[in-house]
Amino acid sequence: MFDVVIIGAGPAGSHTARRLGELGYRVVVVEEHKQIGEPACCTGILGKDCLDEFPIPPELIWLQTGTARFYTPSGSSFTLSKEPAQAYILDRVGLDRALAARAEKAGVEYLLHNKAHEITWKNTGVEVTIKNGGPPSKLEAKAAVLACGPSNLLARGLGWGDIGDWVLGAQAEVELRSAPEVEVYMGQNIAPGFFAWLVPTTPGMALAGLLCRQNPAGRIKTFLDKLCKDGKILSSQVKISYGRVPLQPRQKTYGERVLAVGDVAGQVKPTTAGGIYYGFLGAEIAAQVLHHALQRNDFSAQFLSRYQREWKKRLGKEIRVGYWARRYYETLNDKQIEDVVNHLRNSGFLQSVYQSQEFSFDWHSIAIIKTLGAKALPHLLKTLAGSLLPGNRRRKNGGDEEETEEGLG
Repeated sequence: MFDVVIIGAGPAGSHTARRLGELGYRVVVVEEHKQIGEPACCTGILGKDCLDEFPIPPELIWLQTGTARFYTPSGSSFTLSKEPAQAYILDRVGLDRALAARAEKAGVEYLLHNKAHEITWKNTGVEVTIKNGGPPSKLEAKAAVLACGPSNLLARGLGWGDIGDWVLGAQAEVELRSAPEVEVYMGQNIAPGFFAWLVPTTPGMALAGLLCRQNPAGRIKTFLDKLCKDGKILSSQVKISYGRVPLQPRQKTYGERVLAVGDVAGQVKPTTAGGIYYGFLGAEIAAQVLHHALQRNDFSAQFLSRYQREWKKRLGKEIRVGYWARRYYETLNDKQIEDVVNHLRNSGFLQSVYQSQEFSFDWHSIAIIKTLGAKALPHLLKTLAGSLLPGNRRRKNGGDEEETEEGLG
C-alpha cells in the first residue's frame, strides 16, 4: 500500500509528491498522458516572488523581462518598464519534467498513460481504479491528492461542488518576424472581457494566445490573422491548444482521505489566469497537512479541513479581490476601457503603481485596490453593481473544442 496516490503530474502534483517523498513516504503519481508536460496550454510566466520561494533550474528560464507593451481597443499602445525583471518566461514542458525528475529523485513513482477513473474508500485507505487501455487495475493508499484539471470528473463525484466560474483559453506557438517585447492586447474584437498576448520564448519563436468565454477557436484565428497581417508573425496556420481555466475556487477542497490542489481546487489568479505559483503554495500546504495526518493516522475530513483553512488564509483575499476586479473589467465596453487606460497612463498612475515597491507580478490585490480608488474610476463603479447581481451573474460557457486539463500560466 502507498502512503499517498497523487492524480496528475503537473506542477502542483509533482511538488506535493516531492515534498512527501522527501519526508520518507511512499508516493505514486498517476498521469493520464504518455509524456509529462504534454499537451500543454500554458504560457509559463512566473514572477520574482514565485522564483524566490520556489527556485527553478536556470536552464528552464527562456527570458526574463520587466517590460511589456499594452494595446488598447483603438490600437494605440504604451509600455510599462521596470528593473529588475518582474516576469520570467519558462520552458513550460521542461518545468513539468524537471519537477517530476526531482520527485523521482525523492523516491516517488510515476505511472504514465494511466487515467484514474474512480476513488473508493476502504477501511484502511482509498482505492484508485486506473486504466491504460487494457483491463483496469487498482492502487491502494492511505490518502489521495487530486492535482488534475479543473473539470475533472473525480472531483465532481466527491460532492465538493463545481468550479464557480471559468474561462476558456487558446494558445499557439508561432514564428516571429522580429523580436518583440511581451505584448498584451485588450478589446472586444480580440478577447472580450479578457486579453490576448504575444510572448517571446526562444529565439525567433513566441506564444500567442487569449482568454475568452465563448468561441476560442474563432477568436484565436482572428488574433493570429491580425498578428500575421501586422507583420509580427510569419504564419497564422499553426497548431492551437485549448484549455479551461478556473476563475473561482471549488467550494470544498478536502474530504475524508482526499485533498485537491492546483487547478482542480481553483488555486489560480483570476486576473491573469496564472496558476503555477498558487498551485505550488497549495501543494506546499497539502504536503504538510498530509504529513501530520500520516503521523497521527488521522485522515478524517475534520482533520484534513485545516488544509482548506490554511490555503485560503494565504490565497483567499488575492483570489476574491482579483475575481472582483475581473468581473468589473468584463462590464466595460471598449470606449470605457480606452478612457480609463488613457487617463491612468497620461496621469502617470500606471507607471507609478508598476514602479512602486508594493507591486508584485504574483500578488495583485494592492495594485487593484489602488487602481480602483483612482479618480478616473468612480463614475464606472455603478456598472459593477449591476453586473454582480445574482440574476446577471455570467455563468460558465461550453465549447466544442478539445480541451486540455491545464490552465494558462
